[in-house]
Amino acid sequence: MTEQASLIEYPCDFPIKIMGKAQQNFTQATLAIVKYHAPDFDVTTTAIKTSKNGTYLSLTCTIRATSRTQLDSLYQALSDHPMVAIVL
Repeated sequence: MTEQASLIEYPCDFPIKIMGKAQQNFTQATLAIVKYHAPDFDVTTTAIKTSKNGTYLSLTCTIRATSRTQLDSLYQALSDHPMVAIVL
């Protein structure tokens, strides 16, 4: 697969928002996926928000993106995880 023309210049800081039901291990499971695809990601920089009723969690992870392929793989892995509802 070749790199397609992109509006993003790599490497760059790239925020990813991950949302899912607030349940045990959601944060750990999703951060493990992010860390796998972006080994230099600092998990302590993760912004975590809980929904008004405490039903959902939103994690914002800003990674140092190095390629479109890396981002595509990360989005796919997160989207495939059963705990994850939305990835933006």
